[in-house]
Amino acid sequence: NLRAPAQFLTCLQLYIDFQPPEKFLLPEINTSDYGRKCVVIDLDETLVHSSFKPISNADFIVPVEIDGTVHQVRALFKPCIQHCKPFSKRFQNGTLRSAHSLLCSCFKYADPVADLLDQWGVFRARLFRESCVFHRGNYVKDLSRLGRELSKVIIVDNSPASYIFHPENAVPVQSWFDDITDTELMDLIPFFEGLSREEDVYSVLQNLRSR
Repeated sequence: NLRAPAQFLTCLQLYIDFQPPEKFLLPEINTSDYGRKCVVIDLDETLVHSSFKPISNADFIVPVEIDGTVHQVRALFKPCIQHCKPFSKRFQNGTLRSAHSLLCSCFKYADPVADLLDQWGVFRARLFRESCVFHRGNYVKDLSRLGRELSKVIIVDNSPASYIFHPENAVPVQSWFDDITDTELMDLIPFFEGLSREEDVYSVLQNLRSR
């Protein structure tokens, strides 16, 4: 049976990828955050769109050194981030009763972008590509490595490959590039407010994916 060795190798690779880390990615949870949800928010094409090519209406330009060469990375903010304080402020002021993390791409680019993005100090932690698991050609955001109870973890991401280990925790969003009329994240605020009052996220997210 030629399939048996292939199946064994697949299971072995999954076993290796799913090994628990010696140290969790997030610090120990604060007493004030017990019972709150941990929201993991993707960066590229979820909150911003960036390009090494010129963008005429770029919101900011970040110089990034790669292999000794400085590249000018141009980026656009998603409209609700750039213009709508309520999205960020309602995370910050506790309306959503959530603790937050930002999981994004390479440090040299993502860290300065996050400085510009998070003017209100919403994100509790910043995690970068180095914190992901490289699995079958993709950087996967392994939520089990956060050190949080998975039934209280939500990931907001435009790429299903990024949360392939934990699809039941995902709030899928459309990839965003330059639509200035986009309101998707703002439209999700009532959903997040309701989700924050649930004991665990699974049943509610299952209903969302079934729509």
